[in-house]
Amino acid sequence: MPSRDHRYLNGRFVATAHRGGWVDPADRDRENTIYAFTRAWELGYRVFETDVHLTADGQLVAFHDSDLGRITGVQGEISDHSWDELSSVSVAGQDRIPLLSELLDTFPDAVFNIDIKAEAATEPLAALLAGSPDQDRVCVGSFSSPRLSRFRGLAPDVLTSTSRNEVARYVFGFGFRRARFGEGEVLQVPVKAFRETVPIVRRDVLAAAHAHHRPVQVWTIDEPAEMERLIDLGVDGLITNDLVALKKILRSRGLWQEES
Repeated sequence: MPSRDHRYLNGRFVATAHRGGWVDPADRDRENTIYAFTRAWELGYRVFETDVHLTADGQLVAFHDSDLGRITGVQGEISDHSWDELSSVSVAGQDRIPLLSELLDTFPDAVFNIDIKAEAATEPLAALLAGSPDQDRVCVGSFSSPRLSRFRGLAPDVLTSTSRNEVARYVFGFGFRRARFGEGEVLQVPVKAFRETVPIVRRDVLAAAHAHHRPVQVWTIDEPAEMERLIDLGVDGLITNDLVALKKILRSRGLWQEES
């Protein structure tokens, strides 16, 4: 089991930079790059969300889409390219695609929320994290419940967020015994799910999660009014692209963690 001393579980409000987020909206396509995470760090963010895919030669890279095209202009799947090929690909015409290990090494004091985007990345990610010093500063999640279950079997001491199936148990109220809610230590959820037909972030869901000492973090929230509403509702963290807006709101409420 993950340690209850994990930095995700310290009881503080968690402000997370989604794919590194942006300080200037002009930089929004420079996601998941050293540049984006550096800007987030300089602004005071200490929790970063990123995504992981596996290259054709078995390297874990921080990249959201399975296809390269949206932010690189290069056609093809991540899984069809070697790391040597990808290392020369430019993100938004300015940045490199980083290895996941490079992110961890570059920001040794940051906490990472890692989303497994491809089945092939599951075992290599578990091998990278299990038993390493980094396992106490990461939280791993996936939209795929089977994928997340497999990861947990391979790396049982690494903190994980709730799977989609586990979230459904909170939302639809399948009892209050912890065993029935599954192994996820953190609920990381959208405001609505199931094709945006079912509200997820509700007072009863928050109460059920908190009764089991599970913090609730909501993604991806970029509108200031929605940030304010969710904080008032009692969520434990927000995942955002708009780093400046969230920091401003949290500082005004005394929830921003200033550097000592």
